[in-house]
Amino acid sequence: MRVLDTPLDICLEIPHIAYIEAKKPHGGQALLFTRPKRGDALLDIPVLMNVFGSQERLELVINRSIKDCQAQLENLLNLQKPKNFKDLCNLTKNLLNLRFSLPKICKNPPQREVFRGDQVDLNKLPILTTWEDDAAPFITMGQVYTKSLDHKHRNLGLYRLQVQGKNRLGLHWQIHKDSNHFFHAYKKAGEKMPVSVAIGGDALYAWCGQAPLPYGVFELALYGLIRRKRAVLAPCLANPLCVPVDADIVLEGWVDTSHLEPEGPFGDHTGFYTPKEPYPVLEVQTMSLKPKPIYLASVVGKPPLEDKYMGYFTERLFLPLLQKSAHGLIDYHMPENGVFHNLILAQIAPSYPGHAHQIMHHFWGTGQMSFVKHAIFVGQSAPKLMDYPALLTHILDHLDLEKSLLSQGVCDALDHASPNYAFGGKLGLVALEPSPHPKTPLESTELLKRLKERISQVQDVQQYGLESKNPIAIVGVAKTAPLIPLFNNLKALAPHVSALIFVDHAKNDLKNPYMLLWRIVNNIDAKRDIWLDPPLICIDATDKGALEGHLREWPKETDCTLSVLEGLAKKGLIPPLSDPLYHKYHIYNSPKGAHGA
Repeated sequence: MRVLDTPLDICLEIPHIAYIEAKKPHGGQALLFTRPKRGDALLDIPVLMNVFGSQERLELVINRSIKDCQAQLENLLNLQKPKNFKDLCNLTKNLLNLRFSLPKICKNPPQREVFRGDQVDLNKLPILTTWEDDAAPFITMGQVYTKSLDHKHRNLGLYRLQVQGKNRLGLHWQIHKDSNHFFHAYKKAGEKMPVSVAIGGDALYAWCGQAPLPYGVFELALYGLIRRKRAVLAPCLANPLCVPVDADIVLEGWVDTSHLEPEGPFGDHTGFYTPKEPYPVLEVQTMSLKPKPIYLASVVGKPPLEDKYMGYFTERLFLPLLQKSAHGLIDYHMPENGVFHNLILAQIAPSYPGHAHQIMHHFWGTGQMSFVKHAIFVGQSAPKLMDYPALLTHILDHLDLEKSLLSQGVCDALDHASPNYAFGGKLGLVALEPSPHPKTPLESTELLKRLKERISQVQDVQQYGLESKNPIAIVGVAKTAPLIPLFNNLKALAPHVSALIFVDHAKNDLKNPYMLLWRIVNNIDAKRDIWLDPPLICIDATDKGALEGHLREWPKETDCTLSVLEGLAKKGLIPPLSDPLYHKYHIYNSPKGAHGA
C-alpha cells in the first residue's frame, strides 16, 4: 500500500491520483490518503482507494483464490444423491457451508459516534468530486441496504450517491435493480421507504453489492458463502434495517417515494458523463462513525480501473451458473475496455444449427447479461478468450457475416449511443467455422486512396488482422454528412476487407487498439449504425448528433483536468505528463484536441 501524507483536495486531486495509479502495470498499489482536505480545511477521516485494483489484492480481500470460490459454487450447483460414504461426506460439507449464507444480528454492537437530525452533516466526510463536470461530490463505494415492502426480501446494492445537501443523497439505482423494484412497491402503497448506506468495513461487502444475483437473494448470503462465516449485522437507529456491524460509516434515513430530484451529470464507468435524470432522494436522519473510521472510495471512468478486477471475479464466479442454463457454453469473457456490458466474448461447443444464436438470445434475456450490446461467439478450437492477439486472428479466420444477428432490446441506462433511453440495438457475430472466402488485402495507401474516392470525409486508415483471412480497417473521418447512406459505395472493397469501422479522426489514435475498442463499442447502436451486406460490414462509430437525427445529448468523455495533473506531477505525486501512459489511455484532452498528447 502507498501512503500519501501530503494534504490533498477531495475535489479532483485525490481522484486523479487514484485514476492514474489504477492504470499502472498490474493495477498499481492501494492508496491511503491520510490528510484529505476540502479547500484549505483538513478533514479527519482518511481515504482508502484502489483496494480491488489487482487480482492479488482482490484475492487478499476474499482470502481465497478466485478458482476456489468458483469451485465452491460449482459444487453447490451439482449436488447429487450420494452413492458412497465419500459422497455423503462431501454432500454434508457442502450443505453445512450453506449455514454461512444466513446473516446474524449482533445483540451488543460496539459503541459508535452518532449524529442525529440537524447534527448530520455529510460535509464531515471526505466525499470525492472525481471529474470537473460532476454535478456534486458522489459516494462511489456506498453499500445501499433496502428491504421489500412485505419484508420478505432484503437487498444490498452498490450505487452512486450524489450529495444533494448536508443531509440528503440522490440514489442512482437503475431500472433493473432490486431496490428500484422495492421503491415502486412503496410508491404504490404511498409509503416512505427505509434506506441505509454503509461505507467501509469488510471490503467484500462492496463487491457483493454489485454481484448479479437473482431477485430476492440477499447479497450478504453470497458474502457468507465466500467468506465462510456469517455476516454480522447491527440494527439501524433511524429505520428498521440492519447493516454490517463493522461498517466505518453508516447513513440511515427514509426516501419520500412521491418525490424525485435531478441526479447527475456524473463521469461514470463507461468513460462518459451520464446525463441529468430524476432519481429518489434519501433524507439522512442519522450518521454514525466507528472509532478511527476510514472512507472507502473508488474512481470510475475510462478503463482500465479497479472495476476490471471486480468484474473479472464476477465473471469467473458466475460462469458455472450460466453454464447450467446455456447448454454448450464453455467459457465467456467481458473485456474491461468493452466496459463489460458493451462486449462479450463466448466460447461454445455447438451441437446443432443455430446454437450460437440460441445462446445469444439467452444472454440477451438473462438478468444483467441482457444489457450486453455486442457478442462474438467462437468454437472449441479457439484460443483462450483473454489471449486477445491470437483470438482476434482466430475470429477473423472464422468470421461468417452471413450468420450475423441484428436485434434490439433493453440496454444499460448508462448507454449513451442508443436512440432511446435504456433500449437499443444489439449485434451478434458468429466465428465457429473456417471462413470459406479469404480476402486479398490491399496496401494501406491503396486502400486509403480508394476510400477517399468514395467518401471524401476519409482522413486516414489503419488495418488490423492482415495475417488473417478477413482483415478489418479502422477509418478516421472528419464527418460533415451522415455516413450510413455512403456505405453502399464501398461494396467494391468487399474482396479486400471484411469490416470498415469509421471513427472520428480528431479524437482517435488509429494505432491504439485498446482505446479504439473502448470508443467503438460505446459509440454504436447496432440497429442504427451498422450497414451489413455480406461479405462486408460497415460500422459508424463516430459521435452522433443532429446529422443522424440523434436527439439525446451526446456526452463528454471523462478527461482529467490538465491543470490539476500539472500540479500533481510538479509535486512528484503522479508520473510526468511525458509518460506514455497518458496517451495510451487518453487520460486528458489537450487544448489541441489530442488525448494525452
